[in-house]
Amino acid sequence: MRPKLALFDAYGTLLDVGSATARLVQSGTFPALHEKGQIVSELWRTKQLQYTWLRSMMGAYVPFWQCTCDALDFALAQTGLDGDDALRSALLSLYRVISSYDDGARILTALTAYQIPRAILSNGNQDMLDEAISAAGLDAHLDAVLSVEDVGIYKPSPEVYQLACTRFDVKAEEVLFFSSNGWDIAGAAHFGYQTIWVNRQDQTAEVLAKGPDHIVANLDEAWDIAERLLANSA
Repeated sequence: MRPKLALFDAYGTLLDVGSATARLVQSGTFPALHEKGQIVSELWRTKQLQYTWLRSMMGAYVPFWQCTCDALDFALAQTGLDGDDALRSALLSLYRVISSYDDGARILTALTAYQIPRAILSNGNQDMLDEAISAAGLDAHLDAVLSVEDVGIYKPSPEVYQLACTRFDVKAEEVLFFSSNGWDIAGAAHFGYQTIWVNRQDQTAEVLAKGPDHIVANLDEAWDIAERLLANSA
């Protein structure tokens, strides 16, 4: 089926979640972070996601920014870097304006030729999404930025994926969804989206009944697939 909506995950797909730590390491401002930066970055992301899943299961939603702060506190404590308020503040400030992947702007621009809506569906709360997307210069390429805060539960809850269908009055199978997160793709595929897994980290696919429709290494490769689907008039 020809897609009627191009829908993107934000963090990890359009926005580089490792860039905040990497940029601070490169600045040399905090020597203690130099050897532990990669570990901090990986722990931060892992706990950030774990806290969204735990809070969804417990029915204890808080904004994604709070999960992000809590996850960083865990990562700094685990690596012995807790107690440095300046380091914590610098990392959080950079996360608000994390870098975008170059291929994101390219695919969003290319999609204009097919005149279908382009939107983000993200765990991020609206204010942090707006700030990051504006800083990355992606806001001009998007028709909507949808946040889970409208339903008070995180991906991969079906309630989240329904947000896009309701907002754009489309069926699940008319949504073409791009995400770098395998678990997000699994949730979207289960809901009924057409899915393209942007497997930036060359990860192993989740072992679930419904997998991604397509697997690519980046959004440039994803565009090759999207263009074929959009050119199909069926």
